Amino acid sequence: MRLSRRHFVAGMAASGLFGGPAHAQEFPVKQIRIVVPYPPGGPTDALARIVAQDIAGPLGQAVIVENRPGASGAIGSREVAKADPDGHTLVLGNNQTHATNAILMKDAGYDPQTDFVPVAGLADLQHALVVRKDLGVSSVLELVALAKKDPGKLNYGSTGTGSGSHLAMELLKTRTGTQMQHVPFKGAAPMALEILAGRIDVAFATLPSVLGQIQAKEMKALAIASNMRAPQVPDVPLLKEQGILDSEADSWLALFAPGKTPPAVVDKLSKVVLASLAKPAIAEAATKQGIAVNVRGSEAFKAYLAAELKKWGEVVRVANVKAP
Repeated sequence: MRLSRRHFVAGMAASGLFGGPAHAQEFPVKQIRIVVPYPPGGPTDALARIVAQDIAGPLGQAVIVENRPGASGAIGSREVAKADPDGHTLVLGNNQTHATNAILMKDAGYDPQTDFVPVAGLADLQHALVVRKDLGVSSVLELVALAKKDPGKLNYGSTGTGSGSHLAMELLKTRTGTQMQHVPFKGAAPMALEILAGRIDVAFATLPSVLGQIQAKEMKALAIASNMRAPQVPDVPLLKEQGILDSEADSWLALFAPGKTPPAVVDKLSKVVLASLAKPAIAEAATKQGIAVNVRGSEAFKAYLAAELKKWGEVVRVANVKAP
């Protein structure tokens, strides 16, 4: 029997060979890879593995995590930006890979807005404002008063020039009109050790990196730079609860696909990921890692990312922060 052109085209579309809706309905057709642009063992890696294990069942395919560290997360992010936009290669990015890299690097090798599409915002690594335990202050206002009493005497640590902890402090300095000396470190661990030794006065640190020391009262947490209190230390007040407004500095975590990934594929991934994070057991597992679940859909996170780029771009400009 001879097929008409209409029947032939309909049959091809149904098979997915024209890349139409049937292709999106069939997704995924192979293993899904989540690239973590950092070494194993950190909170970004931990959340990726928690989510990957849980979404494999609903998606009907294995979901693996691959670490591609280097260049402040740019190497792994660049790899995903250039991957086939079919939803099978994703990156768990953050405020460094998809915001400040674009502001501080001359050429990160990708554009966080055009080369990616958000699948979902997953969670926040909340920044805690911590001080050495013998500094003699018990609130942010007392810290501000001490800093203003002798401008430039206090020193503050960061996890590196241009890092989230550095920019969080520059934002606080702008909001409070204070001056402090910057001492950058190569990561959270050496910075925390210097606070414990009493050689660094104050710092913003992501909660997972200092939670144990706070709970052991080896350093004092004055505030959380977020819109919500940290579930791990609910008694530590927010900056805005102490009168320091517009100083939120969460290090967020979000899942991204390559920019030209079909909307239907992004939507399917987003629904599965958001359903996973809505499970109490998954939220509890993240909380134990010092991570605060804070879910946003694809479109909502797209708007949030644009606001983050604008906000931190202004902080970098005002503080005259230069890439290391």
